[in-house]
Amino acid sequence: MPHKVATVQFEPTLGEKERNVSRLLELCGEAAAAGAKLIVTPEMGTTGYCWFDRAEVAPQVEPVPGPTTARFAALAKAQDCHIVIGLPEVDAETGLYFNSAVLIGPAGVVGTHRKTHPYISEPKWSAPGDLGHRVFETPVGRIAMLICMDIHFVETARLVALQGADIICHISNWLAERTPAPYWITRAFENSTYVIEANRWGLERTVQFSGGSCVIGPDGAIEAVVDAGDGIAYAQVDLEKARARRVLGEPAFAQRRPELYMELPTSTYSWNPLDFFGLYGHRPLPPGRRSRVAVAQFAPGGGIEANLARIGELVAAARADGAEMVVLPERALTGLDAPNPVPRDGAAVAGLIALAARHGLYIAAGFAEEEGGTLYNSAALAGPEGLVGCYRKLHLDATDPNWATPGAQWGVFDTRIGRIGLLIGHDAAFPEAGRVLALRGCDLIACPAALRGALSFGHAGTAVAQNYPIPTGADPHHWHLMRARAGENNCFLAFANVLDEAAGYRGKSGVFGPDTFEFPRREAILAEGEGVVAAEVDTTNLDSRYPTNVVRRKDLMVMRQPHHYQPLVAPQG
Repeated sequence: MPHKVATVQFEPTLGEKERNVSRLLELCGEAAAAGAKLIVTPEMGTTGYCWFDRAEVAPQVEPVPGPTTARFAALAKAQDCHIVIGLPEVDAETGLYFNSAVLIGPAGVVGTHRKTHPYISEPKWSAPGDLGHRVFETPVGRIAMLICMDIHFVETARLVALQGADIICHISNWLAERTPAPYWITRAFENSTYVIEANRWGLERTVQFSGGSCVIGPDGAIEAVVDAGDGIAYAQVDLEKARARRVLGEPAFAQRRPELYMELPTSTYSWNPLDFFGLYGHRPLPPGRRSRVAVAQFAPGGGIEANLARIGELVAAARADGAEMVVLPERALTGLDAPNPVPRDGAAVAGLIALAARHGLYIAAGFAEEEGGTLYNSAALAGPEGLVGCYRKLHLDATDPNWATPGAQWGVFDTRIGRIGLLIGHDAAFPEAGRVLALRGCDLIACPAALRGALSFGHAGTAVAQNYPIPTGADPHHWHLMRARAGENNCFLAFANVLDEAAGYRGKSGVFGPDTFEFPRREAILAEGEGVVAAEVDTTNLDSRYPTNVVRRKDLMVMRQPHHYQPLVAPQG
């Protein structure tokens, strides 16, 4: 049966614990009286967030269970509900402090999550969480908790989703962008889970927090939201909807390939990547440069000759716009209506190579490949030097097995543009895929695609003020799955999707930058119509033996906590 849930948005006052706790109890009591069975409150809501150091926060910390959890447990018992609160916790044995989330039910504390992936402020006073990522069985469903920065990392939500989480309670002090944040939406979407987001709002020690507390459905849709101010938003959660584990209509969890994810528990960015990737002289990163990369969207037909002619027009248009690389959709060469398979050394792929040579650029295009009687959904990367390489789609969608065999290895190729990784369509629905390519040092992910369904939606604008140049107004593309894929992996991403509205292919191709929080964004989106769009891809470095460009430095790779990630590579039962 559906359950009513609530997210509480609240502005705590730094250091005034009694005021904060009393106000949160009022808001939770209001939500419980309205019938909410699960109520989620913000990160560090009991004390405020921007602490200078351990000494300053010391009077605020307390154990779990403790006095504050006891007060919320009394409310949970009286109202027969569950409540998530955020507080600074002290571990009685070690004396260490943690930024914690506590799930409280009618019988008391159900479980605790200690923030595993610290934001810049936490090391001033707290240790990284040591409890891992757990799921708790409750009458409301299987509940997991994450705290703010945790959700930047694809691994955290995936870990709890693989344990069967129906609902991720994400408590945060999110800042520096318009909310509901794209990362919140992406984690719900890619894991087919509900995300109940409780964010604070207001100004504290010059830091402007973004509000936007919300309930996000397993399809990524915003089901309820509070923009600015204290408030409560309600929604119904349907556990069967989450447990279907459908992503773009596909049984994505059954389609995972954990045997190919073995890099996830490693940390390739622990060392200077300019040294690491050149170790023993084996495959050093290509020299950095500025390049213009384009994507093209159109509807491939059934005939190779006609497709190749249309590709020629699009490549010429991209080159006229200064592009040094153009990415075309999945099966752009051979068409979507039937496989029409061709060998990689045949005339069709030779046509792509000829176009690349004629225009002096790189072309990534999808095609149905035949080798030794076996068919693959493949992508070719052609350049002025000839065929750079081919990649065979690893994550087949529901229609691919009608004709295609899955590939067996990732496609990573070094070019004058930089290190390029290839994905094809449905691959990009799997957060593990982009992560592996990032860990292999890719500067750019090229993704020929034929994806149906909504990959992007807009925002009406927010009343929360932000410092320039952080946008607050309406945006038709506030969330785009591929923007999240680029930012979470500190890669550029060139996404070329089929455009055929009648068949469910909505296009929304684009080139996306490596830093989600950089404004104005380094990106270009082809919102409607056939054609090409291009943006600059910059892999340059200052005259330094250390990387100064985020795409080479990959800050989010540095901050991963891979000792938690081993379950991601466990064989699927």
